[in-house]
Amino acid sequence: MWATTWTHEANEIVAPRLGLPQLPVVLWPEASAEDERDARAGLHWKTRTLVGRAAGRAFAWVDDEIGDADRWWVAAHHSGRALLHRVDPWRGLTDTDFRQLDAWLRTA
Repeated sequence: MWATTWTHEANEIVAPRLGLPQLPVVLWPEASAEDERDARAGLHWKTRTLVGRAAGRAFAWVDDEIGDADRWWVAAHHSGRALLHRVDPWRGLTDTDFRQLDAWLRTA
């Protein structure tokens, strides 16, 4: 599933370059007062939506903006397994990142 601000363009531009099939896309809600409060507390604006979309199922979230507040919130509000994997925005996904994701997926 694409959980990016690219929305449907991720399927048009990114997926073919990575050899991925068309994937469902998370459509982000409009910003709210709750989002502003979350941002002041250090919570990423995607966190609540992703946990809601996961609905208790296991999920991995790969992003360059994940922080400690997101990890804490997911641990407190999500009953399933979750991996919040932060990627260095200057390097992008590396072989090390893919190995860590693969290891997490294999522990399911």
